[in-house]
Amino acid sequence: MASSPQLFAFSLLLFISLSKAALQQPKSLFLPISKDPSSLQYIAHLHLGTPLKSRNFVLDVGGRYLWMNCESRYNSSTYKPGRCGSPPCLAAKVSDCAYCYSTPPKPGCSTNTCILNPKNTITGVAASEELSTDVVSFKSTAHTKTNVPRFIFSCSRVGLLEGLPRGASGMVGLGRTTISLPSQLSTPKFALCLPPKIKSKGVVIFGNPPYAFYPPYNKKKSIDLQFSYTKLYNNPVHPSAEYLIGVTGITIDKKHIPISPALLSINNKGDGGTKISTIVPYTVLESSIYNGLKQAFSKGVQAMNVSKVAPVAPFTECFSTEFLGYTPTGPFVPEIGFVFENKEMYWELYGVNSMVEISRKVVCLAFVDGGAGPRTSIVIGSHQLQDNVVEFDLAASRVGFSRDLLNAHAGCDGFRF
Repeated sequence: MASSPQLFAFSLLLFISLSKAALQQPKSLFLPISKDPSSLQYIAHLHLGTPLKSRNFVLDVGGRYLWMNCESRYNSSTYKPGRCGSPPCLAAKVSDCAYCYSTPPKPGCSTNTCILNPKNTITGVAASEELSTDVVSFKSTAHTKTNVPRFIFSCSRVGLLEGLPRGASGMVGLGRTTISLPSQLSTPKFALCLPPKIKSKGVVIFGNPPYAFYPPYNKKKSIDLQFSYTKLYNNPVHPSAEYLIGVTGITIDKKHIPISPALLSINNKGDGGTKISTIVPYTVLESSIYNGLKQAFSKGVQAMNVSKVAPVAPFTECFSTEFLGYTPTGPFVPEIGFVFENKEMYWELYGVNSMVEISRKVVCLAFVDGGAGPRTSIVIGSHQLQDNVVEFDLAASRVGFSRDLLNAHAGCDGFRF
């Protein structure tokens, strides 16, 4: 007779195999996203449960997994709690168990279930909640639907929703864990395109390129995307699901600003380096980096005969639009570039990504001073990512950035949904 560990291993392999079998699709899957007008957070629209019901989740590219409130009208015939020692619990690498007594048992409150620790990354609040599984449905680029029958997530109580945009059921994580969305879809590569406007569409594409984005003037030929890549790193002191990348410098019109090299790598305390965030709306820089950036940038803008005006919080560098030139890619200002390990590999920002419009008369540099000694020296925020295609290649351990949509006068809504 097989031993208990052997049975668990067999069950886990069977669980993973069956889940992957449900995803054997020749085309990529995609997840539509939109921008919340009040919070500036990005909302992913998912269908889950039986019958399938559309729910909204805050998109967190560095989040660990999907968590949702199960206390408010969650009713699904295919919902199942994760029993202690079951394949879903093994897949999630959790062993802690809890007992919650309800008559009858209900989503989020069942006996002998394993426990996850979902975190609201907007407020920083975390909780111990039940691991659960249910059906989740995705659309594919072949215009078909794919159901994932045993999708793992965490059921949370309503209190964890505090601080999320109105109507959000929870958060969905795309981070580097065994049960994040990309991992459960068995896709080591996905691409993210954040929409810049409230009424425009964005997308997360799970699968290999080509990514089918089309310019408004040609619906037959998709845009050829070229990426600037940088390596993915781990924080050896504070392991996390977040995407840490190798930025080695910042430029203004290809001229380097002074930055202490120690700030750009992770030190023995786990501080420093660069990460990507869809939760932080504007890129946050350690104070000395920010000061170098704002001085060089403001000098370049004022050399264009553009006047500086009073700051508008949280921004310090604001300018009059009276003599500011405009292009199809936003205000005509010096280009800010992120330099990667290969010194010739840049990701440069057009004005549409480096500036934020406060009014018809005022625009500001869309970067924020993060103070001295932050955990991460550079946090690349969502405004800088808008209408850029960002490719996360987990197999090759790299992230690629492309601004070719903007070069083609197109955007995320050029994706063929």
